Amino acid sequence: MDRKIEKKPIYKRTKFWAYSAAALLFIILIVMILTDTGSKLNVESDKITVSTVSEGDFQEFIPVTGTVLPQTTFYLDAILGGAVEKIYLEEGAMVHKGDKILKLSNTNVQLNALQQETFTYQQINEARNTRLQIEQNSIGLQTQLVDANYSFINSKQLFDREKVMWEKKLVSQQEYEQVRDKYYHDKEQQRLARQNFVQDSVSKKIQLAQIEESIKRLQTNLELIRENIDNLTVKAPIDGQLTSLNAETGQSKSPGDQIGQIDALDGYKVRAEIDEFYIARVSKGLRATVDIDGNEYRLIIKKVFPEVKNGKFEVDMDFDGKVPDGIRRGQTLQIRLQLSDRTKALLLARGGFYQKTGGQWVFVLNKAGSEAIKRNINLGRQNPDYFEVLNGLKPGDKVVTSSYDNFGDADKLIIK
Repeated sequence: MDRKIEKKPIYKRTKFWAYSAAALLFIILIVMILTDTGSKLNVESDKITVSTVSEGDFQEFIPVTGTVLPQTTFYLDAILGGAVEKIYLEEGAMVHKGDKILKLSNTNVQLNALQQETFTYQQINEARNTRLQIEQNSIGLQTQLVDANYSFINSKQLFDREKVMWEKKLVSQQEYEQVRDKYYHDKEQQRLARQNFVQDSVSKKIQLAQIEESIKRLQTNLELIRENIDNLTVKAPIDGQLTSLNAETGQSKSPGDQIGQIDALDGYKVRAEIDEFYIARVSKGLRATVDIDGNEYRLIIKKVFPEVKNGKFEVDMDFDGKVPDGIRRGQTLQIRLQLSDRTKALLLARGGFYQKTGGQWVFVLNKAGSEAIKRNINLGRQNPDYFEVLNGLKPGDKVVTSSYDNFGDADKLIIK
């Protein structure tokens, strides 16, 4: 006997629930896709800045402030201390080498110099008197030699005659011996006079050389004494402009005090301060540009000072090529220091967005310009005008580059 199997209600069937669950999940997925779950924020178009991504030449540079300085500066120091007695020139005057600038008065220095000068003159006079005595002694010995030669010649002539006559028995032996003895005596006198003269000549040469050297040293001392006195008068060491003079009549100056400075008019350089962050990238030979009165001039770094003060280090730059007309010492220049060569790159204008995002993401407008959606990007080098875009953007993309501080955590901006 067959048994009738009754069908279960549809809501009790297993397949029913499986299909229902799948349908529900599909609906939820469609809703999630079609529904924007991110937070939105309405913004007014005139409250934001929009920049277009473009391709162009990129050069990494930093702005620095430079000060015009003369190529060569000579500082005037007080070699000797003293009171300012007289000022010959005023600050700002054009000077030539050797021009008197001011005179100091120092009684102690002047009296001491006078005493040294007097003592030196005494020594010079003594040396000259010694030289005179040596010359006189030499003349005396020379006279003795002349007299000895004369006596010897006479004695020899007489002896020769007496000898012939004695051999002929025409003179006595006693008379002959007297003439002979005098001859030998005069001959010895001549030998001794010649020996003394030769020895004196050698000694005289040495002594006179020593005296001359001594006199030269004494005269050098005199010159130094006079130069020391002359140092009380401050003179210009070069041609140029007296750009600084720190002195008043009657003012006391100590040795080594800086009195002023003279700038040589042979050219100008520019000294600039740079943040220590760039110290590893700044070296001799880097180039820069500066705009003066609408004209661009080139500069080149000639010297880098490695010492860091207050987070900055200094460099000296020379003008590379034409030097601007009319620049003056102390003039301030706004310089663009180039840290790299020009290369092709994808460029995004700088803006306040970077402080919020660190360059990791930006808001990019859609084609209609009605919305701006958050997008991750990657930025590289930068200069005061542009960021270098490495990825995440393409030419023509419009990016909100103004500050994001008022956008909170919004993922999308609705542009009104």
